[in-house]
Amino acid sequence: MQPPIIRIVSLTLLSALTLSVTAVQASERLSLQKAIELATKQDPILQKQHYQQRATQAQSIAAGTLPDPKVALSMMNLPVDGWQHDREAMTQLKVGVSQQFGRGDELALKRQQLMIASSEYALLRADRTAQIRAQVSQLWLDTYLAERTIALIEQDKALFEQLVDVSKASYANAVGRTRQQDVIRAQLELVQLDDRLNVEYQKRDAARAQLMSWLQSGQTQTAWSDTRLAEGLPSLQVAVPTLFVQGKPDPQRLLNRLTSHPVVLAQDVRIEVAEKGVAIARQQYKPQWGVNASYGHRSDMPDGSSRADFFSVGVSVDVPLFTANRQDQWLSASQADQEAIKTDKLLLLRDLSGQVEKEASQLRRLSERQVLYREQLLQQTYEQAEAALTAYTNDNGDFAEVVRARIAQLNARVAAKQIDVDALKAVARLNYYLTTYQPGAAHE
Repeated sequence: MQPPIIRIVSLTLLSALTLSVTAVQASERLSLQKAIELATKQDPILQKQHYQQRATQAQSIAAGTLPDPKVALSMMNLPVDGWQHDREAMTQLKVGVSQQFGRGDELALKRQQLMIASSEYALLRADRTAQIRAQVSQLWLDTYLAERTIALIEQDKALFEQLVDVSKASYANAVGRTRQQDVIRAQLELVQLDDRLNVEYQKRDAARAQLMSWLQSGQTQTAWSDTRLAEGLPSLQVAVPTLFVQGKPDPQRLLNRLTSHPVVLAQDVRIEVAEKGVAIARQQYKPQWGVNASYGHRSDMPDGSSRADFFSVGVSVDVPLFTANRQDQWLSASQADQEAIKTDKLLLLRDLSGQVEKEASQLRRLSERQVLYREQLLQQTYEQAEAALTAYTNDNGDFAEVVRARIAQLNARVAAKQIDVDALKAVARLNYYLTTYQPGAAHE
C-alpha cells in the first residue's frame, strides 16, 4: 500500500504529463509568409536597385549621343596701332561652329553596352527577393524554435517544481524511500532548467530582434516585443523535387537549373557588357572625324565701299598611327576582363552546385532523423518516463531515475523540434539555390 501523499502527488504528475502549454493569444500572429511579404515590401535595397537601373538607362542615352557642337566668336586681325575694325581688309568678326563625331560605331556600342548593363538590375532584384525569402525564413524559424523550446521547458519546469515539493514532503515525513540527495537532485535540475530557459530566452530575443529589423521601414518602428509568431510550423517544400534522385541532385539537370539562377544570369549580362567593351576598344583603331564651319564679317572700307564677307568650311581627322601603347593595350585589357568574368561564372556555378549538394545531403540526413524520432525515440522516452514514475510511486523505483527519464524525454522533444526546424531551414536555403528568374514577377 503506497503512502497517501505519494498517491495524491503521483496522480497530479501523471495528469500533468498529458497537458500542453497553452500559448498566450495575441491580437495578430506573424506567419512566415507574412514576414516575407513585409520584408520584401520594405527592403530599401530593392528600391535602390530600381533607381540604379533608371540611372544606367539614362546614362545609355547620354553615352550614345554626339558631343555638343562648339561655337566660337572672335575678332580677327584687329590692328593694334589704332584698334579700328574698318581700316584693314583682313579685319573681320568671325563666328564658327564645329562638331566632333565618334570613332566608327563607338557611340552606338556605348549606348548598347549601358542598356545591357541596366538589365542586370532586374536580375539582382530577383536574387535579392530570393535572398530575403531565405534569410527571413532562417530568422523566423530560429525565433519559432526558441519559443517552442521555451514552452517545452516551462511545461517540464512545472513538473519539476512538483517533484521538488514531493521529494521535500516525502523526506520530511520519512515516507517512501526519498533521500536528502533526491531533494538536492530535484532542486538542481530545477535550477538547471531555469538556466536553460535563460539561454533560450536569449536566443529568442536575438533571433526576434534580427527578424523584426527586416520588417521595420525607415519611417516606422514596430514594437517587436509584442509580436508573436504563428503556432504551427509552415509547410515548405523543395522547389524542384524531381531534380533529386534518392535525395541526391542529378548533375546535368542541376546544371541546367542553376544556369537560370538570377546571379548566374547576371554574370551572363556582365559577359555581354564585356563583349561590348571589346568591340568599343576595337573602334579606337578607327579615325575620329570632325567638321567645322565659320562665317567672317568684314566692315566697309573707310570710304564707304563694301567688303565681301568670308565663309570657311573644313574637316579634321585624327589618325591612330602609333597604337602599341594605347589602342593595343586597351583591347588587351578589355579581352582580359571578358575572360575574367567568364571565369567568375564558372566559379559561381561550381559554388552553387556545391551548396545544393551540401543542403541536399543535410536534408536527407535530417529526414532520416525525423523518422527515427517520430517512430521510436519520442515514444520510447515517453514510455521510459512513465515507467520510472510509476515504479517510483509504487515505491519500487529510484527517484533519480524519475528525474533522468524526465530530462531524457524533454531533451528528446526539444531535439525533435530542432530537427523539424533544421529541415525547414535546409529547404529554405535549398530553394534559394534553385531559384530561377521569372521576368515580370513581383521583384520587377
